[in-house]
Amino acid sequence: MSEPLSIQVIDCRQADARVPLDRLREKLSPRGDIVSEAGRQRTIELFGEPLSPQQVVERICSDVQQRGLEAVLEYTAKLDRKELDDTSMRVTEAEFEAAHAAADPGYLATVRRIRDNVREFQEAILSTDVSVVREHDDSRVELRQRYLPLERIGICVPGGAAAYPSTLLMTAVPAQTAGVEEIAVVAPPSPFGGYNNDLLAACHELGVREVYRLGGAQAVAALAYGVSGIRRVDKIVGPGNLFVALAKRHVFGEVDIDSIAGPSEVIVLADESARPEFVAADLISQAEHSPGSGVLITWHEPLIEAVRSELERQLALLPRGDLAREALSEYGALILARSEDEAAELTDLMAPEHLHISADDPERLLGMIQNAGAIFLGHHTPVALGDYVAGPSHVLPTGGTARFANGLCSNDFLKRSSVIWYNEASLSEAAADVRLMAGKEGLTAHSSSVDIRLS
Repeated sequence: MSEPLSIQVIDCRQADARVPLDRLREKLSPRGDIVSEAGRQRTIELFGEPLSPQQVVERICSDVQQRGLEAVLEYTAKLDRKELDDTSMRVTEAEFEAAHAAADPGYLATVRRIRDNVREFQEAILSTDVSVVREHDDSRVELRQRYLPLERIGICVPGGAAAYPSTLLMTAVPAQTAGVEEIAVVAPPSPFGGYNNDLLAACHELGVREVYRLGGAQAVAALAYGVSGIRRVDKIVGPGNLFVALAKRHVFGEVDIDSIAGPSEVIVLADESARPEFVAADLISQAEHSPGSGVLITWHEPLIEAVRSELERQLALLPRGDLAREALSEYGALILARSEDEAAELTDLMAPEHLHISADDPERLLGMIQNAGAIFLGHHTPVALGDYVAGPSHVLPTGGTARFANGLCSNDFLKRSSVIWYNEASLSEAAADVRLMAGKEGLTAHSSSVDIRLS
């Protein structure tokens, strides 16, 4: 029999309420130096010393940069316990075709519907070239913003405890919408990753034909630096465990990345109209990622106990209930605010990945919120819709970074350049301003580059 749920309750009427709230915020922001005892022993076994996750990642990335594919395959053997070579690490065309042929037609139809939903939304928000023209008499200035797609990107698809074809859809389709021609996917060499038929069938359906059975920091390093058989990419996107997140941070600058993701999280901001069973289901849906966080913020006190009772009932019925129970005990909270204003302030403070506003007038509460990765309005819009079918990407900022970061979208796969054209008359008009600013900064060659054209 499972242990009773020990989710913390934070009452903002108490003077010390901010202490557990700050502690929770810290937990959701990975620092890269926290590891379990089992993980510590595994690190000693593999590396001969108790390295932090950050040190492990630095060592792996440096080794891959220096030794290339040999190091990638060695770490795959050590960490994933899978012996691969330069041939078996890449999924073959025959394997794609076999997975697609064996796939349930209903599943493939769902993949196509989701692809179309995502593409429709991503096309609607895609940036296009813009121009400004200034002219009078003989003077003419043309200014443009030009957008071009990245040439090649890498996608990390998790595959440790579950298969995630949805991650492929929510990353590859925005990239394809932007016009990216080369997409390289890495997924761990596991039944849920690079050997998962559903994932490979979805790749076939999307036209993604470059998939490598690699995971962890070594896969990120292979994409970032390039190794024999894998050409380096321009950007790496997609979620993963702590080691993947830290590796993406390590290689940023060599390549672009989408974000440094922590545990999946949701805040449900609820008023007295919220149904406890709906709220509990939303909290569990993110906690079952394990790690995952579910937080209720409300100013309606009876909802706290009602949701706690519903959590106990639903957790007992779900296959991943024990995992979700552990996650809610570690990363969850039921928070009673003193007012809806305070509830909105706390939500902004935590800047969640997912925010579900479960209220009679969600639009009004939306106007009080600034920081959230994706926002779900009303009692019948669970976060699962955004995870799977709606259209915006489910790759979102976590750990409070939604106060400055954005969710992934088609525009993130575009480069933009400014294009500037002056004729001689417009150059002459601007010359005095250039001379003045160059003089202030002591950069006389800047002035000369204008003057020589007007002499």
